[in-house]
Amino acid sequence: MAITEDDVSQAKARMACARDRAHVVSARYDGRAHRVIVQLRSGLELAIPPHLVEGLSDATPEALADIEVSPSGLGLHWPQLDADLYVPALLQGQFGSRQWRARQLGTEGGRSRSQAKGKASRANGARGGRPRKIR
Repeated sequence: MAITEDDVSQAKARMACARDRAHVVSARYDGRAHRVIVQLRSGLELAIPPHLVEGLSDATPEALADIEVSPSGLGLHWPQLDADLYVPALLQGQFGSRQWRARQLGTEGGRSRSQAKGKASRANGARGGRPRKIR
């Protein structure tokens, strides 16, 4: 499949559109507020709690403070953590990969409490609890 001049110009237009919406001017870590502060060309400033972002949740303040803005202005990189964040995805509310988000939802679901879960747990306990693993 050959790439035409029209394909190139369309790709450039898409990139310009993404860059206009989500172009990062600067990024820093605010240790007092425990937030990553991202400033966009549009004037929008985002304050992101690190625990919400894949790869940043267990990071030290020193590692969080070491942020690089990608040359395109659309990404953030933490070299000490080997973590990356695509800013257009961030603006859409995506703080990590699909697998990571599924794991986060599963963790939240496991912590949830309901009458049905409590009843099932009590019934399981009355039968002797969780079966032991046989090795």
